[in-house]
Amino acid sequence: MPDPHARVREAAAVRGLEIEVRERPAAKSLAEAAALLEIPPSSIVKTLVVKRSDGSYLFALVPGGRAISWPKLRAVVGVNRLRLPEAELAFEATGYERGTITPIGSAGEWPVFADETIVGQRVAMGAGAHGFSLFVDADQLIRAYDATVADITVPEG
Repeated sequence: MPDPHARVREAAAVRGLEIEVRERPAAKSLAEAAALLEIPPSSIVKTLVVKRSDGSYLFALVPGGRAISWPKLRAVVGVNRLRLPEAELAFEATGYERGTITPIGSAGEWPVFADETIVGQRVAMGAGAHGFSLFVDADQLIRAYDATVADITVPEG
């Protein structure tokens, strides 16, 4: 079987990103995942694929314990409509299944919008395959993808 992380590793190398891919057991909650990885919940970053009304996509990097603020994200992107696409469309846009999505090695070179709260952190995110987490310095990731850093989230709950 080919290395499920080859695409992620190659894309990281091209951009000069240092990453660590670590196997991890499945978790039933954010708190459990954070405990398994021995990091704070806010250091687990979900990469959400967001569809624009023109059919293009963007990535939103959302730290654990927070959710996208649609009004804030729309304002930063400068559009009136954004939505989460169906799982099949997210896969088409990235080549990754939900729960494994990362901008690193994505099939589409979509713009990245990072919540300002991840700045300065080492974060864990999807690694392109289930059962793994990718660790990366958020500031390096932001630079490598020329990400827009803004207040795009609100506390969950």
